[in-house]
Amino acid sequence: MSRLAPLVLVALLLAAWELACRALEIAPYLLPPPSAVAVALKDHFPTLVTAAWSTLAVALIALVVASVIAQALALMTALSPILDRAIRPLASVVQVTPVVALAPLVLIWAGLDHPQNALVVLAVLVAFFPIFSGAAAGLRSADPDLERLFALYGASRWQRVARLRLPSAVPFLLEGHKVGAGLALIGAVVAEFSAGSGKVQGLAWQILDAGNKLQTARMIAALVVLGAMGVALHALLEAVERVGLKWWRGR
Repeated sequence: MSRLAPLVLVALLLAAWELACRALEIAPYLLPPPSAVAVALKDHFPTLVTAAWSTLAVALIALVVASVIAQALALMTALSPILDRAIRPLASVVQVTPVVALAPLVLIWAGLDHPQNALVVLAVLVAFFPIFSGAAAGLRSADPDLERLFALYGASRWQRVARLRLPSAVPFLLEGHKVGAGLALIGAVVAEFSAGSGKVQGLAWQILDAGNKLQTARMIAALVVLGAMGVALHALLEAVERVGLKWWRGR
């Protein structure tokens, strides 16, 4: 029954939305009823799916790149206290800098004829910090007693990292990647808005194009596809996290 609760709530909200639009005779370009959104979703479904795949591809590429860079830097901070003090402030700067502020500069560097490259870079910047923060926190979360035991047996710094800290960091890495994946998707969409180019055929461009034509139902349909894609990606990563934690506890 608890699993049906969200579906019941969504159904009630959609029914209230439909009734309000019809009773108040709200103009369709201001707020279309759910029935009009469903029609727009059916009519534009192939285009929206293609656009969704374009956005998802950028987000997944960005997630992989951000993961590699973030874990490498976190490993460097675990091996060297000097690098830790040098890298952490720069990582914090990346976190607090809005991607919209960086978008024009990155677009110029990537070349106006290659906006897709800029999208990946901007999405990487958004997804980077939670993965780096999770990895760095995980590498510092090892049991102090085990740290002293490794030191007692004369383990090198690399042995302590590889055999103690990395295994301890697995739950933090999984959580960081789950958060980073959602932010990569958000970063891809925000970057598409910032690019403002017809050469970027993602969901953001579909929303902008529909907005310019006052096709509000199509805009909301694109948002529905985006939301469904985000929920599916989050559910997939939660499943990966459960499997990863089960393996980690077994180890």
